[in-house]
Amino acid sequence: MSWSTHDIPDLTGKRAVITGVTGGLGLHTAIGLGRAGAELVVTARDERKAETALARIADKAPGALVEVVSLDLADLADIRRAAAEIAKTYERVDILVNNAGIMVPPRYSTTADGFELQIGTNHIGHFAWTAALWPVLRDSAARIVSVASLAHTAVGSIDLTSLTPEGSPQPYRRWQSYGQSKLANLLFALELDRRAKAAGIDVVSVGAHPGYAATNITKTGPASSGLSLPGMGMHQVSRILAQSAAAGAMPLLMAATDPGLSGGEYVGPSGIRGLRGRPKVVTPSRAARDAELASDLWSASESAIGATFEV
Repeated sequence: MSWSTHDIPDLTGKRAVITGVTGGLGLHTAIGLGRAGAELVVTARDERKAETALARIADKAPGALVEVVSLDLADLADIRRAAAEIAKTYERVDILVNNAGIMVPPRYSTTADGFELQIGTNHIGHFAWTAALWPVLRDSAARIVSVASLAHTAVGSIDLTSLTPEGSPQPYRRWQSYGQSKLANLLFALELDRRAKAAGIDVVSVGAHPGYAATNITKTGPASSGLSLPGMGMHQVSRILAQSAAAGAMPLLMAATDPGLSGGEYVGPSGIRGLRGRPKVVTPSRAARDAELASDLWSASESAIGATFEV
């Protein structure tokens, strides 16, 4: 029997923290968790967009308790500030969904700390975010969901020099950089699971991907460097061929709530080539299952954020 949102258990008394809720997957994940009774802490960079998202959540999940925390995942100092704010305000975090991201900006650009923007935001930012929240996540026996992508299968490894401020000596290739950032998300999810189990910690770490879903990331990423036509074209094609953002959020919701998941799973659509359909546990690429690469990535990520992430 296929999984649906009707299978989400009662989340009353649970707290979920979700990055990137101003549209697309994050918004629909927040709505799904809020409908099930979870108290929501959502992050956003843009205050105006956050207000619009709150109105959508209030409309689709009436009565849901929602707090907003400002967060820029492309700025390590801001990540530490936001994580400290959450740790000070809330005693527990039961679900963490690392969803926010940027997709294929056409020109090379960097984070506030000098990292290539995609690996810096999508992976390094969420690695630092999870590390900073780790004490409360550990003590809460939290479920951590890292949002990856089918794009992770398009690359066979990660250029670890991209996790340095000096950057990779290779020319910038936007799709390759995006694929590597998504592979990093999945390597991190599976390595976090390995380390938690080895330490006897009850944290559950899983990965998820939305298939081919129509979200604003197909427009905002390519337009981020001032070139909007590629983004508009990709966004229009996605609107025609892709499943909805609500459908794309279903694997994230299953990953965040299914009590049958014990850690180390990867959830995605069940349809042909994983592009669409009801969610199920799927198989990551061989590179994503490479434990040695995952360990090397973890070490490089610690160097990038200037801190040890001790599980």
